[in-house]
Amino acid sequence: MQVFKFGGASLRDAAAIRNVATILEKYQQEELLVVVSAIGKTTNALEKVAEAYHRGLVEEARTHLYEVRDAHLIIVAELFDGQLPEELGANLNDLIVSVEWALEDPPNENYDYDYDQIVSLGELMSSHLVAAYLNHRELTTRWLDARDVIITDNIYREGWVQWPATQERATKMIPPLFKDGAMVLTQGFIGSTTENFTTTLGREGSDYTAAIFSYCLDAERMSIWKDVPGVLTADPRKFDNVSKLDRLSYKEAIEMTYYGAKVIHPKTIKPLQNKNIPLYVRSFLEPDASGTLVSSEVEEAYPPLVAIEDQQALVHISTRDFSFVAEHHIKELFEQVTELRLQVNMMQNRAISFNMVFNDVDDKVDRFCQSIDANYKTMIDRDLELITVRHYTPEVVESLRKGKIVKLEARLPATLQMVVKDAPVMSRKSSDRISQ
Repeated sequence: MQVFKFGGASLRDAAAIRNVATILEKYQQEELLVVVSAIGKTTNALEKVAEAYHRGLVEEARTHLYEVRDAHLIIVAELFDGQLPEELGANLNDLIVSVEWALEDPPNENYDYDYDQIVSLGELMSSHLVAAYLNHRELTTRWLDARDVIITDNIYREGWVQWPATQERATKMIPPLFKDGAMVLTQGFIGSTTENFTTTLGREGSDYTAAIFSYCLDAERMSIWKDVPGVLTADPRKFDNVSKLDRLSYKEAIEMTYYGAKVIHPKTIKPLQNKNIPLYVRSFLEPDASGTLVSSEVEEAYPPLVAIEDQQALVHISTRDFSFVAEHHIKELFEQVTELRLQVNMMQNRAISFNMVFNDVDDKVDRFCQSIDANYKTMIDRDLELITVRHYTPEVVESLRKGKIVKLEARLPATLQMVVKDAPVMSRKSSDRISQ
């Protein structure tokens, strides 16, 4: 049994969805569970719905919602020769109406709750559309609501999986769906509380969903289909002369994804490692290519691997009574970090200050600073980059420093991290003035 995950880029339009169907046709003889993300940039569009709704701009929220609906209907028309299959039409309409009804009510005090109920629409619409098209192509496909299987706690936008309950449901519900050679298709990114409220697993969390199903079903292997040939030494959109890694150990993959490598979601690897399930990162543009294998095999040496995280905030923290930052202070700070589910990417303790680097998402960093304001003074540096280099060399570090101001740096034997901002460009107004 295998688990495949297709992200938004692989489903961005009708041609891309046809390509996914062509890939899946090659695996008709296997038990296959397919996890899909929202189509294209749907999640971004639905975030606009949630933001407008929370600000009380209901008509604006509806406008964005109908843009999402219309984008899906355009793809449906292309895939089904201008027709809207009755069952698919009913499913899509029900999903849109469910959000329309939600917009009629006052926003919840907890923005993250409203976010999850609205933004999850993307995966639900995508999965219904893709399942209908696969069946249209005579690839027998059974649709599964991931929320019936993946149970999380009650923290919205960053739900933590309740593994025993999820394992029990997956083992009971999914194997019967494979009968008669059917594929099972479900959604990434979403889960449910025990009270049946929708949660999400964190932005770009569909990889993690696939790993959850792989773990619970003892999959033979898991494959993530991307628009790159595999795991690369750096982001090809930011660097030239990157190369593909044929093999990567679980440990190395965990390190790189934790530090910001975008090709795999950070939480994906550990469930696979726990059961020694190999992960293949493959290209949906070149489906016959080998891609990258992530497994327990260890390479003797790796080239320098670079990961860059944008939208970083460096928070400088000091006590209001000028005392040393001691263990009880750090405990208080991390209680708030845990409460807000902030991701700490780097930290540094000094005698009278403590520095923390976070992903600067929504207003969480501001809320963190407000929550500790009674006892601590804070200062925030924003619009920073976190550069992480595994297996660094002096030449690579020097090249990455060019044009940057280093705000914080830490070195370990195999890993270097720098929090940086662009250096200001100074220009001479007049050579005469300088010479005077």
